[in-house]
Amino acid sequence: MEATHVALALLGGLLLAMNLASGLLTRRVSVLSQPLLATAVGVVVGPVRLGWLTLSTWGDPISILETVARLTVGFAVVGIALRLPLEYLLDHVRALGVVLVPGMILMWLVSAGLAFALLGVSPVTALLLGAIVTPTDPVIANTIVSGSLAEADIPERLRRLLSAEAGANDGLAYPFVFLAIFVLSHPLEGALTTWLVRAVAVGLGGAVVLGLAIGAAVGFLERRAGRHDLIDDPSLLTVTVALTATVLGIGALAGTSDVLAAFVAGLAYNDLADPRDEALEVEVQDAIKRLLTIPAFVLFGTALPWSEWWALGWAGPALAAAVLALRRPPAWLALERVVGPLHGRRDALFAGWFGPIGVAALLYATVSVRETGSELGWIVASLVIAASIVAHGVTATPLTRRFGDGDAESNGGRDIALDSTVEGDDS
Repeated sequence: MEATHVALALLGGLLLAMNLASGLLTRRVSVLSQPLLATAVGVVVGPVRLGWLTLSTWGDPISILETVARLTVGFAVVGIALRLPLEYLLDHVRALGVVLVPGMILMWLVSAGLAFALLGVSPVTALLLGAIVTPTDPVIANTIVSGSLAEADIPERLRRLLSAEAGANDGLAYPFVFLAIFVLSHPLEGALTTWLVRAVAVGLGGAVVLGLAIGAAVGFLERRAGRHDLIDDPSLLTVTVALTATVLGIGALAGTSDVLAAFVAGLAYNDLADPRDEALEVEVQDAIKRLLTIPAFVLFGTALPWSEWWALGWAGPALAAAVLALRRPPAWLALERVVGPLHGRRDALFAGWFGPIGVAALLYATVSVRETGSELGWIVASLVIAASIVAHGVTATPLTRRFGDGDAESNGGRDIALDSTVEGDDS
């Protein structure tokens, strides 16, 4: 009980401080993102420093991290879905198809090749490690493409592209991860059959069907109930929270990619619900996501496997640096001409760099431990995640501002943002 009280005090206090100082962090301390600061706090209060917060006192740390990561990613992708009109996805199906199929495959194979070359693991284990770090994290990505700074400096076409990709590719990494897991635990022929049935047909197909059915039903019922005054405002504000939790739970029980099911459910709900209610739902979803995000990174910081990282030797940091540099930017540069929202190599480089690795990779890393019994996925992925939190946290604001300085579309948005700020100060 004392450990629970300590956790509540620490996490609650940090949430208060970071929310009250959110504007200061963005405008004055541009090299400290919220995920980076939360992770650093986790390291300090964790067992390697002060010892105030230790996951092992509550149970298995990997199981705790998996649950926290699943909830955090689930609410993050639904939040993205609520901001994306279905028409946008239909209008940009080719561009999204390029970044979500060949783009993800390239990122997977490059990351796997680096793991094979630098760590000396088997090809199948390398494929598993590559798959774990393939998805773009919707939590960190959302901190980069949302807010007044992003709206002023990043064109809407890029913000929507990055958001849509981050929302979809977390669930779509599911078959990559489980292909390697099944090959590691089954004979090759049986592994491929199991993969086609469980990961592709049930995992992906089932997730889409489940998400569409539940999201559409909830959106339709919410609209009908609103028209007949059968739902009050407090109940309305919790609809998407309950929707997210329901889909994640049913999706996991059904053996589907529950994160993908949650994203699809959010899109279906967004298309059918009353638009006047959706704005309120977005605000509530953002609040829940923020409540989960900061604790998730604090807990991640407390659980970092420092001694296991040290045992990797020079190959560990080399792999982390190589993955950040080579996993994504070259793929986006190669595909730039066939992705419509990218207007040149400058856009491709910006979008290629800002594909952070975070809570989504943490989820798949913990799943790999549960499914294979080996902690290598967690050890390697946690090192790459930590490197991404630092690299993208430090560069997000400076590079976003620099991108905006050289972009005509963004400068117009910055002028509007500055004008509104001045007006607000005068009032």
